[in-house]
Amino acid sequence: MIRFECDYNEGAHERILQRLIETNMEQTSGYGTDAHCERARLLIRQACGNDDADVHFLVGGTQTNTTVIASILRPHQGVIAAVSGHIAVHETGAIEATGHKVLTAPSLDGKITAAQVQAIYDAHKQESSPEHSVQPGMVYISQPTEYGTMYSKAELEELYAVSRVCGLPFFIDGARLGYALASRDCDMTLADLASLCDVFYIGGTKIGALMGEAVVILNDTLKRDFRYIMKQKGGLLAKGRLLGIQFETLFEDGLYLDISRHAVDMALRIHDTLVLHGVEFLYASPTNQQFPILPDSLLEQLRQHYTFTFWEKVDHSRSAVRFCTSWATRQENVDALTRDIVKLLQGKQLQVQTETTAESVAELQTVALV
Repeated sequence: MIRFECDYNEGAHERILQRLIETNMEQTSGYGTDAHCERARLLIRQACGNDDADVHFLVGGTQTNTTVIASILRPHQGVIAAVSGHIAVHETGAIEATGHKVLTAPSLDGKITAAQVQAIYDAHKQESSPEHSVQPGMVYISQPTEYGTMYSKAELEELYAVSRVCGLPFFIDGARLGYALASRDCDMTLADLASLCDVFYIGGTKIGALMGEAVVILNDTLKRDFRYIMKQKGGLLAKGRLLGIQFETLFEDGLYLDISRHAVDMALRIHDTLVLHGVEFLYASPTNQQFPILPDSLLEQLRQHYTFTFWEKVDHSRSAVRFCTSWATRQENVDALTRDIVKLLQGKQLQVQTETTAESVAELQTVALV
């Protein structure tokens, strides 16, 4: 079985595993205070172009989102996000479990706009008794989105500007950030992104690490006591050096972007091949997630050899599915997938042509008999 359902099917990049082995018997201080974590912080600050950024390491994405959001919001506040945002649909109510509501905005492409943020803020402010409803307290997006789409630099500038005007901290979920930065359509650097938000994180779990996310806090007012909140949320890892070593390896010579670029190349190989054979896509994704629309009968046959994610029904006979590539996806597996899809498509076309021909012959025979 060849797996395309997510981007964390594999373990970790071999260079990370080697570094973990090499440093295994080192004695270091705990909880992220070791030399490896410090060097990883230095490398990330350099990549962000910000020497004053606070950098913290947590284990996973849901833990990171809940910890960051809980650290920012007051008890009566909620977080603005797209209706399809990860915190709204794929974290089992983790944000709500901390006592905070996700205030969702409609979206067709996974993104929210500055105008939507302003509208949500204004609507609450203009209520006759605003204290009876949840107060917007921050803005959340992911880059890229759940649909593989990306915010442009101009869109981030607009969102950051309106967030500042409204006094709402702007948080970017970067679980797949490398795949956005490595996209051919990306018009920003990591340093650009770091200058356009208050806090974001760099995902490692989905991009080469065994586990781990690096939170980067830019806004000084959000830095205070963050380690206390990490500890309270179960995010202060005793063997913190295990996370530091991984990010140290990913950022010491451009490995992070190199392996991210590979995943995007593999995804676009799927996209471009299927487009050539007339396949439509649900979203215009330039990153590692692709959403082709395929016949249901074809998908049933494809599931015998491949795993992928059902996304949504498009009509009575077709569905959109997600193929997700990763830093470790093999080109031969991508080629096998596209080759099998093309064969099945061609077989279906031949079947339709045969059935059409048979119907035509039957009609002629009927006419002849009459």
